[in-house]
Amino acid sequence: MEFTLTFLKVFITAIYYVSPILLFLIAIIAIIGQIIGRLEGWTKIDALYFAFITATTVGYGDFRPHRTGTKLASILITLVGILLTGMIVAIGLKAAEMSFHHHHDFDEITGHFQSKLDE
Repeated sequence: MEFTLTFLKVFITAIYYVSPILLFLIAIIAIIGQIIGRLEGWTKIDALYFAFITATTVGYGDFRPHRTGTKLASILITLVGILLTGMIVAIGLKAAEMSFHHHHDFDEITGHFQSKLDE
C-alpha cells in the first residue's frame, strides 16, 4: 500500500507541474476539433467527441471528415494526442521507477529478474 501511495503522490505532483503543457495540448485538440466540426456541420459535442476519440487513436469511425482540409487537421489532432498520451505515460513510468527506488533496492529487483531470464 505504501508503494501505491508513493506512486500516486509522485504521479499527481508531476501532473501538477506539467499541467500547463497538458492543458495546452488538450486545448489544441479541442480547438481543432471544433474547427473540423464546424466545417463538417457537426454539433459542438460531436466535434469534441470526434477530437478526443481521434486524439486517443481509438477512432470508432462513427464520425469522420469528408473534406481534404479536415482530414489533414485530423492528422494533426492525432499527432498532438500521441504527444499528450506519451507525456502521461512517461510521467507514470517515472513515478513507478521513483516508487521502486524509494521502497525497494532496484538493483536487487532487476538482478532477480535477470537471474530468472538466465535460467
